[in-house]
Amino acid sequence: MQLMSGKSAAGIGLRERKKRATRAALTEAAVRLAAEHGAEKVTVEAISAEAGVSVRTFFNYFESRDDAFVVVDADAGERMRRAVLEAPADLSPLAALREAMAAELAEAEAQHELWRLHAKVLHASPHLLARGVGAHMAAEADLADAIAERLRRLGGTGGPGSATGADSATGSTGYVTGAGSGLYPRLLAAVAGAAVRTSMDHWSAHQEEAAFLDVFHEVFTLLAAGLPAPPA
Repeated sequence: MQLMSGKSAAGIGLRERKKRATRAALTEAAVRLAAEHGAEKVTVEAISAEAGVSVRTFFNYFESRDDAFVVVDADAGERMRRAVLEAPADLSPLAALREAMAAELAEAEAQHELWRLHAKVLHASPHLLARGVGAHMAAEADLADAIAERLRRLGGTGGPGSATGADSATGSTGYVTGAGSGLYPRLLAAVAGAAVRTSMDHWSAHQEEAAFLDVFHEVFTLLAAGLPAPPA
């Protein structure tokens, strides 16, 4: 899951906003060119020209050409991690993660075409797809670490179902397990990622029925309720 939003630009300096805008322009140019011509045929020079910057500027943001194809918004993970850690203490872990993700997904409908093209580019190139999966796994692990850190700060309690008798040495159960993220944070991060993908897939097929964020919140409401079976 790669996320993208302009909502987080508020409150940051002009220089940082310009840097984010330049990186976003380069990424969008790379994805659109790759979707049209194939990633292997797209050069750094072409990406830079499409974005209206120099090749030197391109390499201020990316170490290689392929890096521009893999992640749509490299800063989204850190923003979500920070949002999870700074969420109000009375929010459950699931609610804190939901709000962090919702902030990033606020412009999902406007960015839908770019997301579709990005998926097309990755699936057309096995080595880019592998890198994309790796980036997703790393982002998911970072979210799990943030959830674990939040729970440690709050004393390891997160609402109903807290495993107070967990084995912190082995990490077999419970919210916080000493070293590493632990089972609960890892599971929550993975489930939340699956929830976002499910929301996007469903909304893409039923765009005329509901706004994306409405679908997103409905999915998380089902998760919070324990995924009860729908009525017959």
